[in-house]
Amino acid sequence: MDLVEKIVAKLLLDIKAVRLSPDAPFTWASGWKSPIYCDNRKILSFPEQRKVIYENMAKIVKDNYADVQVIAGVATGAISWGALVAEVLGLPFVYVRPKPKDHGTGAQIEGYLPEGAGVVVVEDLISTGASSLSAVECLNRSGANVLGMVAIFSYNFDVARRSFEYSNCELRTLTNYDKLIEEALACKYIKEEEMETLRQWRYRPEIWGK
Repeated sequence: MDLVEKIVAKLLLDIKAVRLSPDAPFTWASGWKSPIYCDNRKILSFPEQRKVIYENMAKIVKDNYADVQVIAGVATGAISWGALVAEVLGLPFVYVRPKPKDHGTGAQIEGYLPEGAGVVVVEDLISTGASSLSAVECLNRSGANVLGMVAIFSYNFDVARRSFEYSNCELRTLTNYDKLIEEALACKYIKEEEMETLRQWRYRPEIWGK
């Protein structure tokens, strides 16, 4: 898995799906200041890199979740990834909205989800884990048996780790923030003196830069 983490981290950096800017931080929708910005939707525009991602996600599912019957994507960022993984594995696919739609059937889960089905959730990015675990809760309430979640990238925040543990949901990722900044340094995307700033941000992201 270490090799996959390294390959995917470099892939994200090379196509600028992840950008690092310790000296000119980004502002997230939450208001947090951040030296990193991750946009995994960008990977979809690069066929070779896209294939590396969905084939390795499918391999994680195949190797670890023998009882999987359905793949679920989290809207909107992981709909495409979930569908690609489901296609590789020859499995049904559904996706979960952030909230029930306000028209038509009012569904929150789109697609056919059999009662008691073993589900693996696919996500593109894990920050605090709140929206991802909301999708897990929705699936469980609907009678599914969520076996775990597979994501492309995680910031490795402590709050996310605790939330997944509390929810009893296993999380597996292709790569993560720690591996990414190591690879960024090795490939000279950042300088050695910037590493400490990047490490500090991950431990207290809510107050960093204030």
